[in-house]
Amino acid sequence: MRDKPSTATLQQVADAAGVSLATASRVLHGSGGRTVREELRGRVLAEAARLRYVSHAPAQALARATTSIVGLIVHDIADPYFAAIAAGAMRAAREHDLMVMVACTFRDPALELEYIARLRAQRARAIVLAASAFTGTRFLADLAEQLDAYAHQGGRAAAIGNHGPAVDAVLPDNKGGGALAARHLLDCGHAEIGVVAGPKRLAVVADRLAGFRSVFPVDASHVEEGDFSRDGGYAATRRLLARHPSLTAVFALDDLMAFGAVAALQDAGRSVPGDVSVVGFDDIPGAADVGPGLTTIRLDLTGLGEKVLGLALSDLGPARQVITMPASLVVRASSRPLSS
Repeated sequence: MRDKPSTATLQQVADAAGVSLATASRVLHGSGGRTVREELRGRVLAEAARLRYVSHAPAQALARATTSIVGLIVHDIADPYFAAIAAGAMRAAREHDLMVMVACTFRDPALELEYIARLRAQRARAIVLAASAFTGTRFLADLAEQLDAYAHQGGRAAAIGNHGPAVDAVLPDNKGGGALAARHLLDCGHAEIGVVAGPKRLAVVADRLAGFRSVFPVDASHVEEGDFSRDGGYAATRRLLARHPSLTAVFALDDLMAFGAVAALQDAGRSVPGDVSVVGFDDIPGAADVGPGLTTIRLDLTGLGEKVLGLALSDLGPARQVITMPASLVVRASSRPLSS
């Protein structure tokens, strides 16, 4: 009597070998573009042979079928920073006759992972992670698992900022920009400087603050955390002023927070830049038009969106692709040399 053909699934092979579904897929289907340790490869192959697993070619082809949708994951599309990036990504997508689906995480890491899973289910052609990565190895490990499974389906992903060693990335020079802000304020003669920072669990905050501290070693009491918003910057600046009323300069880690810092200083009876200079980061649309015009660190935001979308649609092989984007200082009326 003939043996019945095996009905073992890829998940059963992965479970028997004690590896993830993505790792089993990389071994048996050559997907994901990442190497697998020989010890793990041997376990997977042994269990596949024992269970008589056979890859079903039509099913694999169906799994790799994609749509004309590109997923764009941001923290908050109402933030002009993300709106400018989205505009650049949409412009690039139009050239490929693709439609962009935008998802907002509101800085919730679990929601970001859920959106990636949903885009996988929608067979999105590509996924762009435009939101800052979250610090912590657990998030990066979960993210890598989700993106490995997505790559197995034939999808591609790219990110703005460092989202792990397996994710193609466009890297804005956040550390260099932070250093530029510190040098500008030091050149203006400021020594009593406060920093209005965003949520510390975001990698972009760590990078910009590290760049600033590489030039001016501001202590923890001069750094105040708040939401990446106008109101967050306002509240954080008021707290800074309460601790350090002699501040002569404030560096805000994004322009919306800088707008709030200017308002808080003015409400406290401090003129900008007469009493306190303010520097922001990003050069979002409108930064030149506030009163006074905001000195800031400029990133090419629409260019970031165009570059990262192009990277997500490219097929440059298994090696990780990285594009760097420079930052530059734009001096406007919100900062000036400290009066003697």
